[in-house]
Amino acid sequence: MLEDDFGREVTGVRVSLTDRCNFDCVYCHNEGLGDTRGPMDPDDDEMSADDVVRFLEVVEEFGVEKVKFTGGEPMLRQDLEEILERAPDSMETSLTTNGTFLPGRAEDLKEAGLSRVNVSQDALDPQEFAEITQSGAYDKVMEGVQAAVDAGLSPVKLNMVVFEHTAGYVDEMVDHVAENPGLQLQLIEYMPELTGHPEWNIDIQRVHDWLAEISHRVEHREMHDRKRYWVGGTDPDADGGDGGGMVEIVDPVENEEFCANCHRVRVTHEGYLKGCLNRNDDLRTMGEMTREEIRETYRETVENRVPYYGEYLVQDDDDQWVVNEKYIGA
Repeated sequence: MLEDDFGREVTGVRVSLTDRCNFDCVYCHNEGLGDTRGPMDPDDDEMSADDVVRFLEVVEEFGVEKVKFTGGEPMLRQDLEEILERAPDSMETSLTTNGTFLPGRAEDLKEAGLSRVNVSQDALDPQEFAEITQSGAYDKVMEGVQAAVDAGLSPVKLNMVVFEHTAGYVDEMVDHVAENPGLQLQLIEYMPELTGHPEWNIDIQRVHDWLAEISHRVEHREMHDRKRYWVGGTDPDADGGDGGGMVEIVDPVENEEFCANCHRVRVTHEGYLKGCLNRNDDLRTMGEMTREEIRETYRETVENRVPYYGEYLVQDDDDQWVVNEKYIGA
C-alpha cells in the first residue's frame, strides 16, 4: 500500500464516471472541478468501462481496498453494472447518486456487486428540495432510497449539504433516519471555497454541539477523523439496544485534522488523477491509460499528496488561510 510523505496510506479511490447530471444543485462543485457539465449525451472524453476496470486492477496491486463511483450522476452510465461486475473482487464498491434511477435498477446494482449507496437528499420538503436541486424529482428520490434499502444496499446513507438553505431541516432529517431502519445520515459542511456564495455558510460546530447533546453515543472514524453520533432508539452497547440512527458529520473546511486523515485519491471522468478535492493544480493525466502509465501516474500522485489545510494552505499572522509559499509555482 502506498503512503504519501505525510504518513497517509491510500486505501481508497473515488472515481467520477461522468460529469453529466439530471440535477442542477445550487451547491454542486462536480468533484472539485466546478460546473463543467455538458450535454446529457455520453461524451467521448469519459473513461470507458475498460479504462475504469484497468485502473482498478492496477491500484489493487497497491493495496487499494475501496472504490466509490461518483459523477455528475454515475447512474447515467448505462455500463455501470458492467463496471461493477468487472471490478476486483477484493474491493468494496459504493456509489454516490441522486437516487432518481434507483427504482427498477437497485437490485441489478446489488447483483452486479455494489455494496452500498449514498443518496443526495437535502430536504424532506418537496418544494425546498426542488429549489435546491432545480428538479421536481423528490418523489422519485424517496422511491429510490426505499428501493436501495429493499435491495440490501444498506446502510443507505443520505447525503445532506448543510448551508443556509437546508439548516432548518437538519433536525427533521435526523429524526427521519432515527425512525427508519437501514438509513444513516451524512451531514456535509458547505464548501464556499469550491462553490462560491460564502454568505450561505453556517457554523458547523453548532451542529456538532447540538448532536452531542441529543446523542447517546459518539464515535470517531479513522478516515478524516470524522465524528459519528447515535441518536434516537437506545444505546447499542446496552442489552437489547437498537442503536437508533447514525449521523455523521463531514467537515473539511479549515480542518487540519480532516486533511491529515485523508486516505483517498480521486479520478476525474476524463481520466486525470488528483490528490485533493480542493486542488486542480495537481491534476495528472494517465495518458492512454496503459497499465504502466496508470502505475507511474498513481505513484506520482500519491508521492505528491499534501494535506490541504495545514500544509498547502497555512495561516498567516492574521489567522487568514493563504497558500504556503513553497507550493506557489510548484
